[in-house]
Amino acid sequence: MSLREQIKAELKAKDAVLVAHYYVSSDLQSLADETGGIVSDSLEMARFGHNSDAKTIIVAGVKFMGETAKILSPEKNIHVLDMNATCSLDEGCNADEFSDFCDKHSDRKVVVYANTSAQVKARADWMVTSGSAVSVINHLHESGEKILWAPDKHLGNYVQEQSSADMILWDGSCVVHEKFKADALETLKSLNPDSAILVHPESPKEVISLADFVGSTTALIKEASRRKEKTIIVATDNGIFHKMREAAPDKKLIEAPTMGESADCESCAHCEWMAMNSLDKCLSVLRNGDNEIFIDTKTSNKAKQSIQKLLDFTA
Repeated sequence: MSLREQIKAELKAKDAVLVAHYYVSSDLQSLADETGGIVSDSLEMARFGHNSDAKTIIVAGVKFMGETAKILSPEKNIHVLDMNATCSLDEGCNADEFSDFCDKHSDRKVVVYANTSAQVKARADWMVTSGSAVSVINHLHESGEKILWAPDKHLGNYVQEQSSADMILWDGSCVVHEKFKADALETLKSLNPDSAILVHPESPKEVISLADFVGSTTALIKEASRRKEKTIIVATDNGIFHKMREAAPDKKLIEAPTMGESADCESCAHCEWMAMNSLDKCLSVLRNGDNEIFIDTKTSNKAKQSIQKLLDFTA
């Protein structure tokens, strides 16, 4: 029996569903689709798992995604494929330091990005995604609120420019998106003058300024399929190309450049932690019950409140 068939059998036997992020390998994405799971962004992964009848959710992504799934489904068994698969935004926003930062600005609404730990979400008033951030901040700004934002400074700058809100930003960034180079992107555009540039808002503002469209992973995939241009330059993790090719099979897709001085690749935009996910690890987790996510009830309940505000707002 092939590795994929073994995983399928274990998913069925363990009453489990596989949810995969757009940035993991195409093998895991296609397996999630084939077995009744989902390929999506982190919040939709958690929401899908919550709505599923399965008692166990296998998360192909990074640790904070497993935590979000556990927060929304505390009664279910949540497993990640590798406990060491993390995120620079999460790692760069220590819960204790963040809590102190919030205490120093107690007059502000605390809004955190999904790419944070359960403890940071528990300290927040709102959690947002890249797709919902501008709408939520506009809502709070129009309500007269001042904002404390964490952890991604690039996404925070983008949201601030779109909303004109009064925002204080935590100094964090995504190691993948921060590598995109505006000057190299301009050169690539000159070589493909009829192309469209699609950019994730975790990218530096100089890169965002060159974009024909800025949006979340889900939005970028939809935009690629609807653009009239036949060539699309994409500035986000290259794991997205699996679903983007499915959505836009008639388009030529080009990775935005990350190259700079002493770079060993023209574009190497792939998260090293997402790359830690594999079919082998998926089978091992299913057979052995490894890497289960546990969150204490107090933290989980408080974090759920910040997430629920977003779910209610976007309902």
